Amino acid sequence: MKQSSLVQLSRRERQIMEIVYRAGRASATEVLAQLPDPPSYSAVRALLRILENKGHLRHELSGTRYVYLATVGKERARRSALRSMVDTFFEGSASKVVAALLDLSREDLSEQELTGISRLIAQARREGR
Repeated sequence: MKQSSLVQLSRRERQIMEIVYRAGRASATEVLAQLPDPPSYSAVRALLRILENKGHLRHELSGTRYVYLATVGKERARRSALRSMVDTFFEGSASKVVAALLDLSREDLSEQELTGISRLIAQARREGR
């Protein structure tokens, strides 16, 4: 089974993965109830099968229904998606990403968040990253 990147998923597939990650496990009915502008039930089932074929989900039988679970932990999926985004949009540069985030949230950053960011940078320096 091929493990493809989350960034290569369609918008609807990403929405479904976000629902499954939030819930930990979800049936087609539960996914359908949480989707914005939901498609038909059969379309959701088809998308769940596609995600399973792509290696992002697996299912378990719970009574008479399938319950879907992510095959990759949220943290690992997050890192993979972030690495792909950094490579694609920021030429692999962490400093360009941080600069963009700081510019984007210029008004929203509290003193506490800035101190936290400074601590993370200091820790990375100490660890030689």
